Amino acid sequence: MFRPDDPLAPRDAAFDEAWHAQTLAIAETMIKAQQFSATDWANALGAALKSATQAGAEDTAETYYLCALKALETLTASHTSVASSDLTDRKQAWEKAYRSTPHGKPVTLGET
Repeated sequence: MFRPDDPLAPRDAAFDEAWHAQTLAIAETMIKAQQFSATDWANALGAALKSATQAGAEDTAETYYLCALKALETLTASHTSVASSDLTDRKQAWEKAYRSTPHGKPVTLGET
């Protein structure tokens, strides 16, 4: 339990958004399922972070999330039967769905 007077407690929330945590949870689940190794994950995340730094991205939680997502997508495409084009198609379908969903309504993705 978090207590404000706990010197070891984090000062801020660990994640800015729930989907940031979900991305890391998916990576951990895939490692445990032996879809790829922890070393593969570390290397892919490190490469994504290095690329972001070289491109001038700021060191923020959002940058870290985007790098983690990029690493997860790269490993998914290279270590599973899910192709990069499948990931792109699914992202476009979700974007279309959330852009056409009225505010306050749940976003649903139809059969693709």
